[in-house]
Order: sequence, then C-alpha cells, then structure tokens
Amino acid sequence: MKNVSKFEKTAARAWNFLNEGKSFLPIFVVGTILLSHGATWLANPWLAAHGLAALVIVLPLLLLYMHFDFPLFLRNYLWLPLFVYVLLPWPPGYAPFEPRLALFATGLYFFFTVFFWGTFYYRMRIGTPWNNYARFWKLVLKHSDSTSGNAQEQIPKFLLILSLWHWTYRWFGEAWTPLRDGLLTWGFIAGVGLYAWILHRNLFDWKPKMYDWFTKDRYPAPTEPLARRVYVIVLDGMRKERFYEANTPFLDKLRREGTEYVHMETIYPARTVVCFSSMHTGAYPREHGITSNLVIRYGVKVESVFDALRRGGKKGRLLGIAHLVDAFGDDVESITAVMKHDEADPSTLQRALKVVREQDPDLLTVQFIGTDQIGHARGVFYDDYIEKIEAADRLVETFVKELEDSGKLEKATLIVCADHGQADGIGGHGHLDEGERFVPFFVWGEGVARGRRVEARHSLVSLAATVTQLLGCPFPSHAHGPSLVDSFRADAAASSPAGIGDAAAAEGEPTR
Repeated sequence: MKNVSKFEKTAARAWNFLNEGKSFLPIFVVGTILLSHGATWLANPWLAAHGLAALVIVLPLLLLYMHFDFPLFLRNYLWLPLFVYVLLPWPPGYAPFEPRLALFATGLYFFFTVFFWGTFYYRMRIGTPWNNYARFWKLVLKHSDSTSGNAQEQIPKFLLILSLWHWTYRWFGEAWTPLRDGLLTWGFIAGVGLYAWILHRNLFDWKPKMYDWFTKDRYPAPTEPLARRVYVIVLDGMRKERFYEANTPFLDKLRREGTEYVHMETIYPARTVVCFSSMHTGAYPREHGITSNLVIRYGVKVESVFDALRRGGKKGRLLGIAHLVDAFGDDVESITAVMKHDEADPSTLQRALKVVREQDPDLLTVQFIGTDQIGHARGVFYDDYIEKIEAADRLVETFVKELEDSGKLEKATLIVCADHGQADGIGGHGHLDEGERFVPFFVWGEGVARGRRVEARHSLVSLAATVTQLLGCPFPSHAHGPSLVDSFRADAAASSPAGIGDAAAAEGEPTR
C-alpha cells in the first residue's frame, strides 16, 4: 500500500492544466507560437513585440473558444468559422492561412496526445505497452469529451486562432491600419461569438434536469439511524452496458439480492472530481464550486456528507486518488494511482480494509480506479476494459467477504455505483455522450428490498441525502433531490416519489 506523495498531488494538478480542454487551449496556442517563432524573437525583440501585440488583438477569440465548449455534434460546426475566415477580403499579398504553422501545430498536437500522453504518460503511470500509440491515435480522433484529447474540437479551434494571429502578426509589422484591419478582425471575432452563442442556446439542450429544491425542505430531518454503517463502492468510469456484458457473478448477485436503479443519471459535466463532489454534497457544480478536474479553489464551498456526519457525531472517510483531495481535503484517505493497471485496485482494496480495521468509519466510500484508467488508456470497446470490470467484481467480493467475516457488515448498507460512464475514444466522459449519462447503481444490505428494480429516473446528487438518512444524521445543507431510502427499503412501496421524469410527482419535477 503506497500513500500518495506531495509530488504526485502537485503533478496531478499540473497535468490537469494540460488535460482539461479550457486550460489546454491557451497553453497550446502560446506554446506553439513560442516554439515556432521564439528563436527569431530572441534575435529581434522588435518582432517579439509585434507578436505580443498580435496576440493581444486576437485574445478575444482565444477567450471565446475557452468559454464555449463545442461538445459532441456541435464540434462539427467549428469548421465553418475557419472556412469563412479564409474567404474574407483580407488585404492582397498577405495570405490569411499559413500552411507551415498549421502543419507544425497539428503535428505538435498529435505528438502530445498520441505519443506523450497515450504512450509515454500511460506507460509511466499504469504500464501500458510501448506501442499503445498504434491504438491511441484512433481513440483521439473519435474522442468527444471536454479534454485536450478531443481532436475534432481542439484542432479547428487552435487552427483558427493561430491563423488569425499569424495574419495579424505579419500585417501588424508592416501595414496595419487600425480602422480597417482592426474592424475586420474584431468584426470577424464578434461574428464567431454570436455564432457560438446561437448554437449553444438552440442546440446545446441535453444537460440533465436539476432539482430546484433542497432535500431538507421536503423531507423531515433524520433522527434515528437505519443502518449501523454505510459502504459506498464507486467503480470509476464503469460503462453500464459493458458492465452488463462482463462476467461479474458477485456484483450480479448483489443486484439480484438488492434494489437496482435502472435509470441513475450522472452529473454534468461528467468529470470525476465534479461527480464525487456532487455525490458527497448533493449540490450541483455551480453551488459546490468544482466544475472540472482542474480545481483552482480547493475545497467544496458547501457542506459535505462528512460535515453532516460530524454534526451527527459520526465519522466518514473517502478513499480515493489524489484528485479528490482538492475537493474534500482531510476527509480523503489519498492513495497513489501511479502503478501498473493490475496493481492499483488491489492496493486500494488493502488500504480500504486497513481503514476499516483501524478507523471503523460509519461511512466509507472506496474508489476503484482501474476501469476508468484502462478505458482512458486503451478504450472501452476492447477486451482490456471487460477484463478490468471482471477484476473489479472479484475485488468487491473480497472486500464484502472481509467485512462480513469481521462483523462490519452486520446491519450495514452497501451501495455500489459508478461516478460516470465512458464514451468511445479515450474513454471519454464529460459531455454525456452515449455511454456516459446512465450509470450502474444498486443497494444491498439488511432491510433493503430484494430483487426490486426502480425504473424512475434519479440523479447521483441523491446519494448525499441517502447516506445521511441511513446514518441518522442531518441532510447536507445544499443537498438536492429525494433521499432514495423510501424506494429501496423492504418495508416501503416500490414507487419512488420525485424521481426525475416521474409524471406522478410533478411537484418534485426538477428544472433545467
């Protein structure tokens, strides 16, 4: 069992600047400019000043493309501004498109994603083969999430920014006319901004619905615990239909002997730290402040289940990788994720059992990372991914049997779920492509209805209220949606009030 080091925490945070699309774009654009022109500028500072001035002029376009994601099919619309740019009436003698810069930037992009990220990075982190590039380039081309590996979004974005910058840089140093050329440049950027706004307002309509009410306002405060302990097992990035295809006898047994939520919906954006933050606060990203894996302001801004448990005189722990420290600080038992992919989850299992033996928390959430890692490194539609799901089944079986043998499972409730699914490409998750939105979620334990399938649509934000009600502690202050307890208790009706999309519970219908 290897604890996460300070270096790994720092490295993980640094990597997220390159991994998240919004931060990657300015880093890549500026880096490409410096690599292609830096030597010349060192010899001629006057040209460097022109380059900086040109960057300032096109900065609104860079900020615009940082602000607007073009997720899923919307990324197809990114090529139209580039096409229009080339056809604009630019002054004669100055080509608006520089092929050498475009080729250099595209080559640099694929070197970063396919070789540095897909081969070297994953080789060092989880031990993927040195020829992983042979598969990874195909995954990058199909990738659709909010990361830098989304080639169909990143390439047209940086090509347009670099092209406009290069034209401005060349023209600025020789014959720039602020009134004419400035109006043309900024007029074009304004047009792109209006275009992006119209697209997102009219076509970006697949975000999950959200509850506009707090759990504490609809449900009486819990007073008596319904479970002695609660264990939440999160199989990170486990795509639902691939889980059903895998040979998972123990997890299937838990599903059959417990209550399964057939339409459990993840959070938007479906990024790991975002999802864990919403699951353990019941709040949405705009409230808890964690909007991507790149966390600038550390710590959730609202009360978490760990805070609520402390108010109730109980203790909770979250066992997970370094990223989660950014959201929950000292409530996290952080573990390293830098080891071969067949060693990370077994190490997590041993650490989880150690926490149970030495700390005996009332709530323990355990994050098994293997499925997510292999999905990102090797893709979800290969045997590697199925094998990792099946390995997780054996690990969960070992964990549950150890709990049972030690008496910790007596009057305990076990919740098994994924934080998000994974899409095609580099195991993408973020924009809720096919395979991301609905996740496995089932509850097992004493008092839990056997063989019940809840068809109503629910959200992972309900986990926070569910856990605190089970342990008889107050709901977190910003927890939204219904507690799931009434829908899985054996002595309660099978229907679930206020489920998302439940026409019979119109009063509880969440809003956009």
